[in-house]
Amino acid sequence: MRALDERLGDQGVSTPRSKVLFEVSRRGPVRLTDLARVVGITQGTASTLIEALAREGLIERQADDSDRRVTLLQTTAAGQRQAEAWAAAYSSAAEEVFAVLSGAEQVMLTELLHRLADSIDG
Repeated sequence: MRALDERLGDQGVSTPRSKVLFEVSRRGPVRLTDLARVVGITQGTASTLIEALAREGLIERQADDSDRRVTLLQTTAAGQRQAEAWAAAYSSAAEEVFAVLSGAEQVMLTELLHRLADSIDG
């Protein structure tokens, strides 16, 4: 997976930042605590990443209408475009990395990874 990370890094995609932006983009308005749990990082790390993405104009904060103490995160229009661009870069890099496998091997690998994920999730 180092090769995949390197290819993405060449395109300005860092794994933690892209995961955070992807999840905010995918989930819509989301709480920091929920985002951190889904991405698998601490709230402190999530907060640092969100701060950087907000400075770049990719994520914005908004008050939760049902609880003013809660801040929700969502992508800006620029953030949505960036998430889509990074998703395309990730897809392209993944295709390159997995091109060494035949179509049947790719299907088998996908099935095995799903089985492993299911067994881990319980």
